[in-house]
Amino acid sequence: MLRSINTNKLVKKLKHAFVSAGKEVCINALILYYTFQDPRTPKWCKPVILGALAYFISLIDAVPDLTPLFGYSDDLTVLSAAVATIAFHIPEGARKTASEKLDAFIGATSLDTGANN
Repeated sequence: MLRSINTNKLVKKLKHAFVSAGKEVCINALILYYTFQDPRTPKWCKPVILGALAYFISLIDAVPDLTPLFGYSDDLTVLSAAVATIAFHIPEGARKTASEKLDAFIGATSLDTGANN
């Protein structure tokens, strides 16, 4: 059984996914990653997280990631469902850490769109 997350594969996938799928997919993946790493996360959450992240990293998808417009829709659905399932067990600060880390290794801050443009 898969018991850990290959961080290098996750980072590589996040960089590719950010360009194609956007920030929400990547943030959800990182929230799950940091929740998995937290020792306070209940044991029943771990397989949910591993399953979602394995699906995200995997080359085998219900909708291939290279499919225009819809390529990451299945990944977003799986990651969002996992986040919703474990929502009460996401550690305080995990969302902020996920956002900060994404900004740090992808430079997402400069790509954000908002009212301050």
